[in-house]
Amino acid sequence: MAILTDKLIQRLDALSRQFQEIEQQLVDPAVVTNPHRLRELGTKRASLVGVIDHYREFQKLGRDLAEAEQIIKEDNDPDLIELAREQQHELEQSSQQLAEAIANELVTSEDRGIGSVIVEVRAAAGGAEAALWAGDLLQMYQRFAARRRFTVTTLDFSPGDQGGVRNVVVHVEGPGVWQALGYEGGVHCVKRVPQTEAQGRIHTSTATVAVLPEPEEVEIAIPDSDVQIHVTTAQGPGGQNVNKVATAVHMIHLPTGIEVRMQESKSQHQNRQRAWQLLRARVYDHHQQRSIADRAQNRSKMIGAGERSERIRTYRFKDNLVVDHRLDRTFNLQTILAGELEDLVAALISLDRVRRLESL
Repeated sequence: MAILTDKLIQRLDALSRQFQEIEQQLVDPAVVTNPHRLRELGTKRASLVGVIDHYREFQKLGRDLAEAEQIIKEDNDPDLIELAREQQHELEQSSQQLAEAIANELVTSEDRGIGSVIVEVRAAAGGAEAALWAGDLLQMYQRFAARRRFTVTTLDFSPGDQGGVRNVVVHVEGPGVWQALGYEGGVHCVKRVPQTEAQGRIHTSTATVAVLPEPEEVEIAIPDSDVQIHVTTAQGPGGQNVNKVATAVHMIHLPTGIEVRMQESKSQHQNRQRAWQLLRARVYDHHQQRSIADRAQNRSKMIGAGERSERIRTYRFKDNLVVDHRLDRTFNLQTILAGELEDLVAALISLDRVRRLESL
């Protein structure tokens, strides 16, 4: 028996209608001349085309199967009935295999459709070594992004006192970026001898990573009246002014208390634009987290919640190993730090797909 329930069929029908609407928009002259909208719709189409093609094939198999069953039930020709029975068996097997493939694609189609994310890496426990470790993680993600041809833009950067980063916020864009980076949220623990350690003792330091899907502006409308904005001069380490012009932007979302500070650019306009970008993502994530209990298919239900307090991975330099605690598997440390995360991500997607299918 095929495993597509009535609920899944309804969802697939809705996705088919959405797919048709996207294809219509892609030939709209107003969209064709808008590169941002064209890229956005292209990413969504790419995320759906596989499951829609399979669903259409599944529907055709269903029609063929119904014809074979009708022949078996109503025809008087023994040879034709025997042929129809052979076809029925083949069609049922193909339908079953296709239904399983559709269900597998369906549970991750929404993730593949998100084409941009905001990644925050913050030094946690470990002092100066934690900042160095946060910097290493940033480089790992930059290398991975380069391999996947994602576009990375730094929105905010606070350096560590002895190197590395105290906190960094980057915008990453590209097909499949949410599925590729969405599992990285949580605590990344490193066990190694710090550069400042004279006795050669192994220390444990941590950095936290948060990955936020960037919502379309139409999905998360924030009224100007809900946001308090302060503009000041940018501040550097030790409280010294980075410049004398008021370019730093501090935003407070009054309904939630979420705050955003942006001073990376020397342009107030650019800082304001980036602050709005980050604020929308944080407010969107805030509302998504509140709806977890009601939406089992929500991306926050992927392996782990991606919370800063949840340790997801330990990097052991002495053993040249990386342990992912969700998979209970080890990977080569140098390979991972070089940004070669493909095998790790594929394993997480596979495990997550199984868990999601169990909840359908």
